[in-house]
Amino acid sequence: MRRRPIDRARRACDSGSGVAGAEMEGDCGGRAGGVPVNGDVGGPGAGTEGSIAPCADPRLRRFRSAYGRHRAVEGRGAGGLGELLALPYLKRGPQARQWAVRSRTFDRFVSAVLEPMAREIGRPLRILDLGAGNGWLCWRVGGLGHRATAVDVREDRVDGLGAAAAYAEHVPVLFGRVAASFEALPLCGASFDIAVFNAALHYAFDLRSALAEATRVVRPSGRIVVLDSPFYRTEADGRAMVEEKHRDGERRFGAASGDLLALPFIEFLTRERLAEASESLGLAWRRRRVRYPWRYEWRPFIAWLARRRPPSRFDLWEAKVP
Repeated sequence: MRRRPIDRARRACDSGSGVAGAEMEGDCGGRAGGVPVNGDVGGPGAGTEGSIAPCADPRLRRFRSAYGRHRAVEGRGAGGLGELLALPYLKRGPQARQWAVRSRTFDRFVSAVLEPMAREIGRPLRILDLGAGNGWLCWRVGGLGHRATAVDVREDRVDGLGAAAAYAEHVPVLFGRVAASFEALPLCGASFDIAVFNAALHYAFDLRSALAEATRVVRPSGRIVVLDSPFYRTEADGRAMVEEKHRDGERRFGAASGDLLALPFIEFLTRERLAEASESLGLAWRRRRVRYPWRYEWRPFIAWLARRRPPSRFDLWEAKVP
């Protein structure tokens, strides 16, 4: 087994947003701002564990710290290596019901996007896992013979990029890990076949910028995929969720509510939001329905009976890069 050394790649923070990005290091496909990671972008082990430099915006530092603690309280990572190796098919523990939903989305991704593209191209795919967390999706697609790189703004060992180190004992070379934001990816253009926003696109600060960066790093005719982000039928329903979340923040998050709710994430998506942000990029989105467990599918009816706001829905959203 071979481990990659930790690559303390240079990172800079956008002084306007506090978002971690990358310094300009030469020309990459005619575009400044993209850098190859260890010279093999997209391969298993192509990137290594990066490091986010202290950001100009202290809110982002506090958010990362508070979010890691919050996830630990939720029981994320409590199952140790056994939990990591089981994801997304987790059957026990405090998050088992949530993973029963997310595993359905992943299976749909494999059957509807990954396998057809692999057959069409006839080679292992290069996959960029955006919002990778502990890297479970990279682990799974690597087991299917593909090459993955994990990107996340968090490096903690609860379920951030640091937790992915535990997979090293089970693979010849650990998949690449890069600490960066969606709006400033330190990666070369046209380097991946698929970019997957993995339960993560709603954490973007600027939807169009995040989609533009994903479009830049995916080759023409490649795919951008959105998994497990909350979509609402109307803008009003989504805004009602955000208002509810902030109103009940202290009850839900305790003393950490100020840090967890301070950043201006987009929070949710609608079909119209996605289309508007994608129009100038040439992305046309296709929604692929996912059959979820009955408890999930019955949520709209239960909310209607209780006279509560309509819930969101995940499903899989896919766009072809022009």
